[in-house]
Amino acid sequence: MFERTMSVCAVLLLVACPIIAACTERTDDRTAVVSNDHPATIPNTEKEPKTMVQTDKVVKTDAEWRKILTPEQYEIMRNKGTERAFTGKYWDTTTPGVYKCAACGAVLFSSDNKFDSHCGWPSFDRMIEAGTVIEREDDSHGMHRTEVICARCGGHLGHVFDDGPTDTHMRYCINSASIELDPKAGPKGKDKADAKP
Repeated sequence: MFERTMSVCAVLLLVACPIIAACTERTDDRTAVVSNDHPATIPNTEKEPKTMVQTDKVVKTDAEWRKILTPEQYEIMRNKGTERAFTGKYWDTTTPGVYKCAACGAVLFSSDNKFDSHCGWPSFDRMIEAGTVIEREDDSHGMHRTEVICARCGGHLGHVFDDGPTDTHMRYCINSASIELDPKAGPKGKDKADAKP
């Protein structure tokens, strides 16, 4: 009887494990937009993020991301790549405006909070609004860092460090390929045409 019970348990484990694994796989390959009525989070197979927001999430298939992103943007935003220092188009720009996610258009940073950190990447001392980016631990490449991703689409933006020169002591070090500058919007994210004198 004991041997039969053990055989049944072994069969159940063999059947259950692949089912459980399939249910817990990352959902990056599915297309969906989740509204505020049905809160969701960006899939995270590593550690829980420090910050989570409830907003319209943009999730696309790998093929869809490849269609809308340049090869460089795809490598950085979907594969967590990094552009070489001092090569990105925004590392030294001083144009006023807001910086949006290059993948989904979410407003992430303001030129009011941009500073020259002499590191070769655009640097900001804060996100434009709490919860627009998600921070999570990153132990890749033999280093301990904090990765920054877009809260709306999960695109890799760069890393944040606590060595900034302002009162926040934060330095959001962002890949230029991950963001797009919108100079038509004021630094706080409002359209200049709507601004009152």
